[in-house]
Amino acid sequence: MEKDLTRGKPSKLILTFALPLFIGNVFQQLYSMVDTIIVGQTVSTQALAGVGATGALSFLIIGFVQGMTSGFAVLTSQKYGARDEDGVKKTVAASVVLSLVMSAVLTAISVPLMRPLLTLMNTPASIIDYADSYIVTICWGLTATVFYNMFSSLLRAVGDSKSPLFFLILASVLNIGLDFLFIVVFKMGVAGAGWATAISQAVSALACLAHIVRKFRILRISKRHFKFGFRIAKQMTVLGLPMALQFSITAVGVMVQQSALNGFGETVVAAYTAASKIDTLAVQALVAMGTAIATYCGQNAGARRYDRIKSGVRAGMLISAVCAVVAALFVILPAKPLTSLFISDPGEEILNLSQTYLFYQGIFYIALGAIFVYRNALQGMGYSALTMLAGATELVMRIIAAFALAAAIGFTGICLSNPVAWLGADVFLLAAYPLLLRKKLKTGSPLPVAAVEPTESTSPCEAITEKRAA
Repeated sequence: MEKDLTRGKPSKLILTFALPLFIGNVFQQLYSMVDTIIVGQTVSTQALAGVGATGALSFLIIGFVQGMTSGFAVLTSQKYGARDEDGVKKTVAASVVLSLVMSAVLTAISVPLMRPLLTLMNTPASIIDYADSYIVTICWGLTATVFYNMFSSLLRAVGDSKSPLFFLILASVLNIGLDFLFIVVFKMGVAGAGWATAISQAVSALACLAHIVRKFRILRISKRHFKFGFRIAKQMTVLGLPMALQFSITAVGVMVQQSALNGFGETVVAAYTAASKIDTLAVQALVAMGTAIATYCGQNAGARRYDRIKSGVRAGMLISAVCAVVAALFVILPAKPLTSLFISDPGEEILNLSQTYLFYQGIFYIALGAIFVYRNALQGMGYSALTMLAGATELVMRIIAAFALAAAIGFTGICLSNPVAWLGADVFLLAAYPLLLRKKLKTGSPLPVAAVEPTESTSPCEAITEKRAA
């Protein structure tokens, strides 16, 4: 169901929109978590470390995809908020074409580059074959990843955060079954984990597409909508590319961090792999809040309701702070038992290393939550290029911290490199956001309310269409 975020209490709208996103994000993380658990429990610790060594490269590719598709959907949400139905459909057509191009280019580039990048990152010889086998399989499945993220972003742009959740649950169950089939029964090793993820993503993409065709007239397109023109394609690329590069910039920092980590050996890499999976799961509420803020700000920017953006971001940050405290308790208190889920007989050294990493991440989750809220608010308002500077700040801080602190205090330095990067990005975002919002508040004004008010079954664009027909 479509949802208009330009009317109603901001905190309630954001919270109800973010909740399905959070549940969906948790299930999405099950893709990689189940891969890791089954690999660690049934193959070997070296195989686990190999899968973990690809984390930065996966983030580089998948982050780029998520950034581009989210950027495409920013224009969709703005057109939706502005009650421009034909504009919405043209952005959908443009998203399909741009996603096809992106899938082909990324696959052609990423597959042959993975092994050289793993070597450049100083991946230990004992695990590099495992790492290469897993990440190349993920790269071959990029088309499914691109289209799943694109369809999900379009649904969120018109206010539907619930439908993608159901498809993710279905895909997660399928992923678990395929993991056991490919790894345990067919003995395909880490490549089996990669293929299970790729096939599950494809199922999610097809389910989203079928749902859009059946239920969302506002997103259904015809041949004429593919004549969207260069201007719309350029707008969407201009919005998407900075967001994608921002993810890539962050990923480069993570790759540098991984390079420093690899120098400590496979035991440390295995501990980091398990801990990072727990960490990633814990912060999904913060990720969901950021996605909700982006859609909320996108729709309200389209309607020129900048006063609502101000109150919505304030409410989002308060909710995010509460989530950060809960997430910190989740990773700090049961750190060792959670780590044991990933590795059979992990040993005290791995448990202690994992606990150390999770402690230093957890106590700084509020800083990470601020990044998601303010960065996505700026993206929703159309300032995606500016957020690249925040990403660049994060990159520089992470590189300096990863090597300088690692040299000075060892593994603890690696643990602190993320919080240092988060704090650096926060300084930039917390300075930029109020200045830009103040500028918008001075120049923007609300659009007149349509004579036909949207109802639960009538989208804003449909209300305008009904008014014209009358």
